Amino acid sequence: MTDWFCETLYPDVGQRFAVSKIVHRIKTEHQDLVIFETPVFGRVLALDGVIQLTQKDEFIYHEMLTHVPIVAHGKAKRVLIVGGGDGGILREALRHDVERVTMVEIDRAVVDLSKEYFPEVSAGAFADPRFELVIADGMKFIAETDRKFDVIIVDSTDPQGPGEVLFTVAFYEECKRCLAAGGVLVLQNGVPFFQGDELTMVHRRLKPLFADAACFLAAVPSYYGGFMALGWASDDASLRQQKPEALKTRTSRLRDTRYYSPELHQAAFQLPRFVAKLLN
Repeated sequence: MTDWFCETLYPDVGQRFAVSKIVHRIKTEHQDLVIFETPVFGRVLALDGVIQLTQKDEFIYHEMLTHVPIVAHGKAKRVLIVGGGDGGILREALRHDVERVTMVEIDRAVVDLSKEYFPEVSAGAFADPRFELVIADGMKFIAETDRKFDVIIVDSTDPQGPGEVLFTVAFYEECKRCLAAGGVLVLQNGVPFFQGDELTMVHRRLKPLFADAACFLAAVPSYYGGFMALGWASDDASLRQQKPEALKTRTSRLRDTRYYSPELHQAAFQLPRFVAKLLN
């Protein structure tokens, strides 16, 4: 008889994964963490009943949330990742000519277990001399630091549990304070088809703070409900209006990406009408 993992993100609809084997399960200081094997998606990481990462499709989310802001910026040297303990965002950020990537992760267990059970996701990035790990609450770190960053990437869970504070006005205000001139903030913003209220809420909180607030899209099969929205905020509106020809000159290090391309970069900001309506 097949065992199934049933995701608990939504109360009335959902998805399930056939489980070949439970690899590891632990109640950390902050959340319930389970790693299991599946026939279709390979090894999977779930936190508090919600899918966070699969070996099969992690590259889509990680490439888009990382390369869109860094390529758009064009000269990013200092990158801050809030969350992202699996190392996927870190892996992609370090493909650029950056000087320092700082990751602030609240749950050390996510980092340690990802190194052990998903080594291909970080692909050695944790050992890169440009990497700095800070185990701390993201809100506390960003409220207390006096450092400036060219790009801030918020790779958070949904607005519940330890990730809830990362969706507040106070957090976005501190992110703006920590951005260098011409900087970009991007963040995980849910699946618009089912989490439209979340997208609207975040946009309404970002818009008064930044000259340019928007979102772009990526289709991640294991995130149930269609494409995912990735929030965008900057005081330089020109950064998301560049043509593919201009973007191509900045992507020489990214020729082996599996999802991201300069053409897709530009197209990702073209929103279906129902998504655009959620922003308006």
